Amino acid sequence: MSYSNLSQMNFDLSFDQKRFLQKVDGACRSIRPYEEKCYLEERLNDRVVPTFGRIGMLGCPLSKKYGGLGYDMLTYALAMERIGLEGASLRTFFSVHTSIGQLVLQGWGSEEQKKEYLRDTASGKSIMAFALTEPAAGSDPSSMTTTFETKGDHYVLKGKKHWIGNGTFANVLTTYAKDPNSGKISAFIVEHDTPGLRTEEMKNKMGLLTVKNAEIYFDNCLVPKNNLLGKKGQGLKIAYSALIDGRLSVAAGAVGVMEDCLQECVAHSKVRKQHGSLLARKQLIQDHIARIAVNIASSRWLVYRAASARQKLHDYVEGINSDDRPSRLGRENKEYSALRREADGLAALAKFHASNCAFEAANSSVQVFGSFGYRKTARVARHFLDARATIIYEGANEVLKLKIALQVLGDDYRAY
Repeated sequence: MSYSNLSQMNFDLSFDQKRFLQKVDGACRSIRPYEEKCYLEERLNDRVVPTFGRIGMLGCPLSKKYGGLGYDMLTYALAMERIGLEGASLRTFFSVHTSIGQLVLQGWGSEEQKKEYLRDTASGKSIMAFALTEPAAGSDPSSMTTTFETKGDHYVLKGKKHWIGNGTFANVLTTYAKDPNSGKISAFIVEHDTPGLRTEEMKNKMGLLTVKNAEIYFDNCLVPKNNLLGKKGQGLKIAYSALIDGRLSVAAGAVGVMEDCLQECVAHSKVRKQHGSLLARKQLIQDHIARIAVNIASSRWLVYRAASARQKLHDYVEGINSDDRPSRLGRENKEYSALRREADGLAALAKFHASNCAFEAANSSVQVFGSFGYRKTARVARHFLDARATIIYEGANEVLKLKIALQVLGDDYRAY
């Protein structure tokens, strides 16, 4: 990275941004007791949409043209960081709805598609989901088996997706299917009441207990041709662009998880006594606390830097007419490719580092709490259960490690 890139970063916040983030903080505080209750009962928090819808969080980075607030990626990342303090379960809802939902549609949809769907998603009238993962196609989406064929004015989708966040109640989703003849993957917008679409909740999860994950079945699902997202064969490109935003949101939320773990450990260690003195005076406890504090600082820098790079990419894409984007956002466009490569690489770095650090922080926090941290009524226990998932989804960290190394070594050294 050059020094000119550093000089272009601006992390200053306006009065309006600060006021919005204060509203996010207020919404988080108001919903905390109910979120805990829903988590322990393993059910959807039905107050999330109305509570955060009132302050505009459901359309935070979405263009004002489509009913959003139009905030930049740094503001969105800061909001996700604050939401992360309430747990990865709550943050996951927003990652799915906005990062890999709305922003995909805003970036790749036609003007007609955006006008039809986005405004309702910003108000909370409609919730989004992102259906890419399959039982045999996780880190390698190119191996998906869901297919599509053309039939008159429709595409017919056949296959199955699983672990789809918001999947049981989403009103609209983007999904991906392969042309069995060419092998190329395309992206589609599918409404929840589309003939041939069926969902089934996935239960008995270890964590993320207020997230409603679903298996989604496409049984000769009829999708209108107008609901093709981007151009035919661009599905993987669209999916990978979505993962940039998904990873950034996971990383931002992970910083919040660490911050809450730190607050909980500090408070507990200052009142809990063992062997005649407070835990806070024990060097081994201080080691746990120091590590969490250092990891918060390093992760924040990566997240904010990644948000800055993503904003540059966003600004470039927004300068292109919506209907021209599918043909102009390709490898042959060197300026776009460079901006996307930087945003993609930094998002991978941020997600890899922050999610690992968040799980380490949660694990250490349970240790600091001892037996008090081994029940789900303890915030640190819930962070432990949820943070484990962040190392897996939005790109397993093993795959991200290879991706990071590839960017350093060059394309001739691809390990996968």
